[in-house]
Amino acid sequence: MSTAPSKTLETFPNPQPQRQYTIHMRMPEFSCLCPKTGQPDFATLLLDYIPAESCVELKSLKLYIWSFRDEGAFHEAVTNRMLDDLVAATQPHFMRLTAEFGVRGGIYTNVVAEHRATGWVPTVKVELP
Repeated sequence: MSTAPSKTLETFPNPQPQRQYTIHMRMPEFSCLCPKTGQPDFATLLLDYIPAESCVELKSLKLYIWSFRDEGAFHEAVTNRMLDDLVAATQPHFMRLTAEFGVRGGIYTNVVAEHRATGWVPTVKVELP
């Protein structure tokens, strides 16, 4: 696998497809360019998902995230595009992408986008005393 930025997301088979479990990833080095000014925008991405048959491979995810560094994108558009690409690659039961963008003009922006598979019902959360 190359180490150049890439829009290709690779996957591998979910090792426990019969179990609903959550994968949580924190990616603190996301950057893209402001489409108005060309200045860099920085964000921490939080990815949470419940895989079905496949999981996203981490190196390909890293290269995918890097591929946005020289692209102009509004926060809302890039967050939703990444979620769409990740869902297309993995077809999860559930996926949430949270993009926590750094301050720009005194304003912090958080964008949260979610996907739920049609017909998917989450398991009941166990509450312990």
